Amino acid sequence: MPDPACQLYLISPLEVGGAFADRLARALDAGPVAAFQFRVKGIDEHEAARLAEPLQRICADANCAFIVNDSISLARRLGADGVHLGQHDGSVAEARERLGREAQIGVTCHASRQLAMQAGEDGADYVAFGAFFPSETKPSEHRLDLELLEFWSAVFELPCVAIGGISPANCAPLVAAGADFLAVSHAVWGGDEAAAVAAFNQAIAEA
Repeated sequence: MPDPACQLYLISPLEVGGAFADRLARALDAGPVAAFQFRVKGIDEHEAARLAEPLQRICADANCAFIVNDSISLARRLGADGVHLGQHDGSVAEARERLGREAQIGVTCHASRQLAMQAGEDGADYVAFGAFFPSETKPSEHRLDLELLEFWSAVFELPCVAIGGISPANCAPLVAAGADFLAVSHAVWGGDEAAAVAAFNQAIAEA
């Protein structure tokens, strides 16, 4: 079966202990999810690794890529499927050297075509644009329109991720404009995660 034109990319809440593993399993059971990004802040790598391990197993069982946010070191320690880099989290070249040829390396590019083209030249596997809407998860000074997605999907083959305040109710124009992935967090973890994943997949299919 060919991959759908657009797929779901879940980003974790900052709190991933306790019952979160059960919530992740429910979310992944509710419909196709291409990737899960493990995003925690303010804890050391040992604790992050402890929290990540059960989530990584759940993702593996669901055939969902496990991506580590920001930390090349943690991604290597876990043998993660990849790493997502902000503009100050190290280079694509460093990540490739430390994680290997098969690792999926993504780069945050905000609203910049130039940053995205540079990431592509550097060997990134995908670029992320946003925010498209006000976000409950991560405030952003950037606010994009659809033109960037339309331009990128028309000119480049490198996959692009749309991020920032995306919900089942507002995602259709992003899909139509050419987003390859929708990165979502609060819209899933802020309520019933299984219902949200199902609603996202329906909205993507109908877009």
